[in-house]
Amino acid sequence: MLETLELYLQYPFVIHALIVGTLIALCSSLLGVTLVLKRFSLIGDGLAHVAFGALAVATVLQFANKMLLTLPITVICAVLILRGGKKIKGDAVIAMISVGALAFGYLIMNLFATSANLSGDVCSTLFGSTSILTLTEQEVFLSVGLSILMILAFVAFYNKIFAVTFDEDFAKATGLNVELYNLIISVVVAVIIVLSMNLVGSLLISAFIIFPALSAMKIFKTFRAVTIFSAVFSVICALVGIIVSILAGTPVGSTIVAVDALGFAICLLIGGFKQ
Repeated sequence: MLETLELYLQYPFVIHALIVGTLIALCSSLLGVTLVLKRFSLIGDGLAHVAFGALAVATVLQFANKMLLTLPITVICAVLILRGGKKIKGDAVIAMISVGALAFGYLIMNLFATSANLSGDVCSTLFGSTSILTLTEQEVFLSVGLSILMILAFVAFYNKIFAVTFDEDFAKATGLNVELYNLIISVVVAVIIVLSMNLVGSLLISAFIIFPALSAMKIFKTFRAVTIFSAVFSVICALVGIIVSILAGTPVGSTIVAVDALGFAICLLIGGFKQ
């Protein structure tokens, strides 16, 4: 097995998958804690379906780099969800945009099919079966650049995100522009969702965001400790999932999420023993 892994590591596409997968896992876990604590974790699901619809349009229009269309549309919808939540309950806004985008995307892919294997294209987009292993160099550089930007943004606004996460009213009272930082969180989440589609597909993104945060919360109690453990947990699960999928020939996205779920079960047991 080690010889087989060493052989695979000689291929650039495997190295690209490991680098991008690790960075995306790190980005997802950092904001996953905030989304879970704000009870807004399903925004990942909603934006993932939006990204699917945008990706379908980009495919039909034959964009060389589909992220150039998918990213701005997903960001715009993230802002609409944030704004719409003031007039309609947040979960209802997410549901409307999510279902509408998913249906629209599948309809577009059926009406203007660009491939004879439509079901294969849809499956790959929804479950991320091979996308991470077929990244072009341009997509790798773009993913790495955006991931680093997201990490730097989280570090720079860490104290503000902490305040907005736990007590918005107190944050407002101290003069903090809560709406601005909620907007920043929404935009960063949208970027992470688009990046994650290549790794786990649009249907599994929520698990990628939620499992590390919940696993960390079963063992640690402070925001900093939960965030750090969540990041480490997510990176390890992503690396293990990608390596297992390459060696066993299983779908990358579902393998990573299965490892995440197994890790959560272990953390649940550890948390139970600590009580």
